[in-house]
Amino acid sequence: MGGAILRGLVASGIPVSGGITATNRSVEKASELAELDGVRSIALAEEPDGNAVAAAARIVVVGVKPAMVEDLLAEIAPHLAEDAIVVSIAAGVTLATFRRVLGDGVSVLRAMPNTPSTVGRGVTGLAAAEGVTDEERALVRSLFETVGTVIEVPEEQIDPLSTISGSGPAYVYLLIEEFTKAATGKGFAEREARIMAEQTFIGATALLEASGENPAELRRRVTSPKGTTERAVAVLQDARLDDVFARATDAALARARELAGGA
Repeated sequence: MGGAILRGLVASGIPVSGGITATNRSVEKASELAELDGVRSIALAEEPDGNAVAAAARIVVVGVKPAMVEDLLAEIAPHLAEDAIVVSIAAGVTLATFRRVLGDGVSVLRAMPNTPSTVGRGVTGLAAAEGVTDEERALVRSLFETVGTVIEVPEEQIDPLSTISGSGPAYVYLLIEEFTKAATGKGFAEREARIMAEQTFIGATALLEASGENPAELRRRVTSPKGTTERAVAVLQDARLDDVFARATDAALARARELAGGA
């Protein structure tokens, strides 16, 4: 996820004062980011003390796996600048955990972006710890607004948000996969099936955005009384998609809470 945000930020073309430094454990991962304009990429395998660069950063984004967060925070804590802002994009790790390791004097926020941030169409949930100033919140918000839309929420809503916008792209891709399979099952070649499925989703969401209409209203406009679409939609509704999506997002939320507990 950190790589997606970084690529989106670079693609936005917005200059970053002081530049951007990224650290990764492996040379392979670091080399992938080294090609990005204006990015200094450090492989910790080659520079074990590379995370000390946090000393030069106003904003430090922590994007490691949840189980690795506390060790990383303990490593960078002695190097943080007095005015540093630490932003977590690690699923399930609470602001209280960051404050416990870093101390109450460090400004901490949790962000939950999604992968469309790579192309500037992301959705990021943002929650600030107590004591974060309006200036600090605005600075972090502006960072994530370079790659999409930002929704500010209380921390208790970050994990539920992650089940919708965070995991949401995977749900959409799954629907496109199944739509493509349905097309190939009706005799279309794979290439034709993919074009139909993918471009239908892309076009439908573009129309939704451009029109400003409620999706239910746009659906009604496609669904002629006693027509083919009405028959198809009835099958989908009989499948209780509302219950399926509720159970799916509940399962994602349960896993986020397990991660928060260290599972």
